[in-house]
Amino acid sequence: MAAFAIALLVVASAVLAFRHGEQRGIHQLKVDANHRLDLFAAAVQGVVKSLENVPATIQLHPAILALLREPATPQRTAAANAYLRRLNAHVGSLAAFTLDDRGVVVASSNETHPDDSRLGTDVSFRPYFLEALSGRVGRHFAIGVDGRRPGYFVSYPIRDGSVIVGVAAIKISLQPIHQTWDMVGSPALIADVNRVVIDSSNPGWRYRSLMPLTVDQRVDHQLTRVYADMAIRQFPLVAELDPQQDTQPVAGQLVLSRPLDGMDWHVMLFLDLKGVRRQALLQAALVAGFLVLFALVLAQARRISRQRSDVRRMLENANAELETKVEARTQSLRATQSELVQAAKMAVLGQLAAGITHELAQPLGALQTFAGNAEEFMRRGETEQVAGNLQIMARLADQMGNIIHPLKTFARKSDAVCESTDIGQTLSNALFLYGMRLRKMGARLVNDCAPGTVYAWCEANRLEQVLINLIGNALDAMAGVAAPCLELRVSRVEDGEAGGAWTCIDVCDNGTGIAPGIREQLFEPFFTTKAQGAGLGLGLAISRDIVSDFGGDIVVLEHACGGTCFRVRIPSEQLLEHAHH
Repeated sequence: MAAFAIALLVVASAVLAFRHGEQRGIHQLKVDANHRLDLFAAAVQGVVKSLENVPATIQLHPAILALLREPATPQRTAAANAYLRRLNAHVGSLAAFTLDDRGVVVASSNETHPDDSRLGTDVSFRPYFLEALSGRVGRHFAIGVDGRRPGYFVSYPIRDGSVIVGVAAIKISLQPIHQTWDMVGSPALIADVNRVVIDSSNPGWRYRSLMPLTVDQRVDHQLTRVYADMAIRQFPLVAELDPQQDTQPVAGQLVLSRPLDGMDWHVMLFLDLKGVRRQALLQAALVAGFLVLFALVLAQARRISRQRSDVRRMLENANAELETKVEARTQSLRATQSELVQAAKMAVLGQLAAGITHELAQPLGALQTFAGNAEEFMRRGETEQVAGNLQIMARLADQMGNIIHPLKTFARKSDAVCESTDIGQTLSNALFLYGMRLRKMGARLVNDCAPGTVYAWCEANRLEQVLINLIGNALDAMAGVAAPCLELRVSRVEDGEAGGAWTCIDVCDNGTGIAPGIREQLFEPFFTTKAQGAGLGLGLAISRDIVSDFGGDIVVLEHACGGTCFRVRIPSEQLLEHAHH
């Protein structure tokens, strides 16, 4: 009976140890996988969202409106096609095209290319056309009607006054996404709104349905020709896989799902749990072994106790030997457990280090050098030099912390809500991203605004985006200048008529300057003075819109050094307080 109770206790303890180890291992695995999933989701959104606003600008070109307002002629069609070819080559999309209100392609960048969206093609069955025709922005994955290449279609309505006369659309290539699968580190896929796999690190998973298709869904696929004539089969690993669930077990794996903002797509990552379960099983075996050993010790102690009266001396010797063995085995178990914990820590550190290796390479190299120096000084007995090296190593550790914090802050997605913003801190965050470039150029930096000194009423993350764009433009303008100098000056201007104050941020350089004839075009979409491929020409236009949302503006000023000076003017806190009164 006692043996049965002990066996039951050992089994129960092993089961609990296994479950605890498995839960802890899964938690650590999910933490690491979520970091990689965040990076991949940001990369995918960057591929698509960098171009999704381009169709909104197509209607601004007079050749497009002329083609939709009046009967089509070869000359009008040729002018519209030429504009779309230039736009498509500039932004690097698969195709840019315009549809009339019947869904027929009337102008296209692919007019002479045997690919998607050729002139005369009827795509009125596509959801992105129907959504744009109803006045909404259309976003839609589909395989091309003619070229059979998959892409992400974004469409905007073209209005002539209050009437929608056509649709502007762009097809974005998914090829850049293929180059980012390696950062995920595990099998992964992207599912669209129909829960069909449209891309995957495993080519055999593409165009598989994660959930059984209904008759209505199959009919809808045929009508919209989303997947061309691809046969959509069931996903091979499981009968049903719901992308809406953040975490779900599947065939010995753990599946993490993450929605992509504004795209109706989900990224799903498949994590193998074999390693976690092996570790948990080893932990359970250690616990069971320890309990068995402990039970044997108790049994031996009782047996020795019963023989104490007859063989006291023998009992003492045996008891001493037994205690020695127990102590040795206990120390061995503790050492093994310590090594397992350390191995788990190193595995997690190795996975997390991949994302910040580039930024931390220099301080890590310095740490290695100073550690070697400290070892040599210790061997010589020069303790003062050892202490000095240790102090430097501590400062390097702080430096690595300072590297990581701004990167996390800049990557954070924030809501567009104005608040009292520290202008000095925002400037520091923006300058951090250009620190290496400033040092490489040998540029002199003048910044008269320290954190905590000047505040304004805006949204910090978006203002930081504006400053990063202006500083980057200034550095580009100073390329090749013998003694480049970047000046950042902040001032407050009282406005008696408005009843408040303004905060002015000047970003000035001593570069080549801007010709007076093109200053009026600086804030036009897609206008740029840079070489082809060096920019989309949207930075200043987007920056102006951001500052306008704050209630401010951006102007170009004369610079005494012959360069360029951009002034960002935004309301201060006093202006808002006055408005409330």
